[in-house]
Amino acid sequence: MQSYLDFEKPVADLEGKIAELKSLASTDQAVSIDEEVSRLSARAEEALTDIYRKLTPWQRTQVARHPQRPHFSDYAKALLTEWTPLAGDRKFAEDSAVQAGFARFNGQPVAILGQEKGNSTETRLKHNFGMARPEGYRKAVRIMDMADRFNIPLISFVDTAGAYPGIGAEERGQAEAIARSTEKCLELGVPNLAIIIGEGGSGGAIAIATANRVLMLENAIYSVISPEAGASILWRDAGKAQDAANNMKITAPDLLSFGVIDAVIPEPAGGAHRHAVEVMDATAKAITQFLRDFEGHGRLELREHRREKFLAIGQSLG
Repeated sequence: MQSYLDFEKPVADLEGKIAELKSLASTDQAVSIDEEVSRLSARAEEALTDIYRKLTPWQRTQVARHPQRPHFSDYAKALLTEWTPLAGDRKFAEDSAVQAGFARFNGQPVAILGQEKGNSTETRLKHNFGMARPEGYRKAVRIMDMADRFNIPLISFVDTAGAYPGIGAEERGQAEAIARSTEKCLELGVPNLAIIIGEGGSGGAIAIATANRVLMLENAIYSVISPEAGASILWRDAGKAQDAANNMKITAPDLLSFGVIDAVIPEPAGGAHRHAVEVMDATAKAITQFLRDFEGHGRLELREHRREKFLAIGQSLG
């Protein structure tokens, strides 16, 4: 069942009328609804296109967090074969917020990191809503070490509100684990790609997103802090999250203009939660292009490319 966001109410109303007509037709075969359904469907599609053409940053934030938006597990199922997840950081425990392992993409071996939020109460609790503890980042470092050793490209799927801020996580070295993971990304002698598929929250995201190429889905967000936390700091009122989002430059077009990301993966009107197949296809094309572009690059060349890329962020703004 489709879940609607507040600003999608005009579409919800039209699609509700379509559902009512179809229900009526199912009980009365003499009623012809084809023409009316076609007319309402066209109006709903037009309304959806118009709404998504002019989304505000806060509305994009809502789309990025949509409960039906594809998560890492959906991308893994659609894009990867022979997906073999590995568990544990070999120091303390397993962290299901970060999925890590090896797979094949179009037959080519790849190392995979993915932040998984879950899509039901049970799986959200299992994956801690995508908020990793230190063990998750240490597991990521373990996988990156293996990818580097065996010369396998790394692909990271970023989707987290941020690293888990609990007391236990802090006691076990959350900040250091994030820093070590970020450092390992920069040290890699193999190509690495990061794709922000939903939320990219602060150090929890950049710990696996410090890559040769960083891509964002059109309705994803990427920020140093969540709009709610930003509003709490600036105005001491989390209720002003909408104002914060509209001023923080967290959307893909803004971040592309700043050089923080390298390209935007388009989403059809209605977002990835309505058009998962099309978005998966576009993502697959972007991964294919990345692997082709970085094939044959030397280890030193890849590290230098990464270094120069991140040092250049914001320079175009003067």
